[in-house]
Amino acid sequence: MTTPPTLPIGLADAPGRHRRLRELLAGESLFLAPGAFDCLGARLVEASGFPALYITGAGVSISTMGAPDLGAVSFAEMLDRVRRICDVVSIPVIADGDTGYGGPINVIRTVREYERAGVSAIQIEDQEWPKKCGHEPGRVIAPVETMVMRIRAAIEARRDPDFVVIARTDARAGEGLPAAIARAKAYRAAGADVIFVESPQSEAELAEVGRAFPGVPLLANMVEGGKTPILPAERLQALGFRLAIYPNALTRLFAKAGMEMLASLKETGSSNAMASRMYSHGELWSLFDNATWRSLEDRYLRLPAE
Repeated sequence: MTTPPTLPIGLADAPGRHRRLRELLAGESLFLAPGAFDCLGARLVEASGFPALYITGAGVSISTMGAPDLGAVSFAEMLDRVRRICDVVSIPVIADGDTGYGGPINVIRTVREYERAGVSAIQIEDQEWPKKCGHEPGRVIAPVETMVMRIRAAIEARRDPDFVVIARTDARAGEGLPAAIARAKAYRAAGADVIFVESPQSEAELAEVGRAFPGVPLLANMVEGGKTPILPAERLQALGFRLAIYPNALTRLFAKAGMEMLASLKETGSSNAMASRMYSHGELWSLFDNATWRSLEDRYLRLPAE
C-alpha cells in the first residue's frame, strides 16, 4: 500500500476550522478577520498570520460583475466564490450570506451549501432584498419576525454545532441605535451566536452596543470611509467586541496600487519602477504552494524533478 501523497493548497482538507472559530469567539482577546474576495486575497490573509478571514459580499460584487454592493450578485455566484476561497486556506472562513437569499427554504439551503463548502460562520442580515451596503443609504429593513425566522432556519439547518450564525441588523440608519439594539436582542434570543450591529456612528455608540450585550460575542465592522470610526483593536476589545472585520481594506488597496502601477507603466513604458513593490514570478507562485503542486504532478507523471 502506497503512502498517500501530500496534497497542496487547493486540494487538501482543513478539518477543525469550525471548532477553532468557536474557541476564538470564546476567548478573552479580540481577533481580526480581514476581508477577501478571491483566492489571492485569501492566501495573503492566511500567509500574514491572521486567525480567520471574512468573505466580503461587496468585494465579490465588484470583482464578479463590476457592480457596487446592491444585491445584484446571485446566490450561485456567491457560492462559487465561497467554495474557491475555502479551498485555498486552512483558517476559519466567515462568509457574507446577505439575507439568506429568500424565504426559510432559501436560508436553509444557503446554510447547508455554505457549510458544505467549508465556511465556519455565516452572516445573515435583516434587510429586505435586494440588500445594500451597510454604509450606504436606501436600505429597507425587514420586520423583526422575518429576521427571527431567518435565524431560526439557519440554526436548525446547520449540521456541525460549531458552525456559527452571525445576526446583523441594519436598523441603526433608519430606526436609530436603541431600535437596532432591541432588534439585535431579539435575534440573540432566537439563537444567534454572534451579534453584529451595523454602522454605529461614533465611539460612544460602539460603547453603547458593548454595554447592551455583556458576555455576548460582538462583531465590529471597520469600513474605511464608512459611518463607523476606525478604532484600534485594543479599544474595540475594551468596548466589549470580540471580532473585528475589515471587509474591503484589501479591495481598496488593490485598486489604488493597481492604478498607481498602471500610471507608472503608461508614463515610463516599463514596469521596472514598480518592481520592488511586486512579488516576483517565483514568489507569487510560492504563495500558492507551487513546489507541492509540482511534486504531486511528478508523482503520477514520473518525471524527474527539475
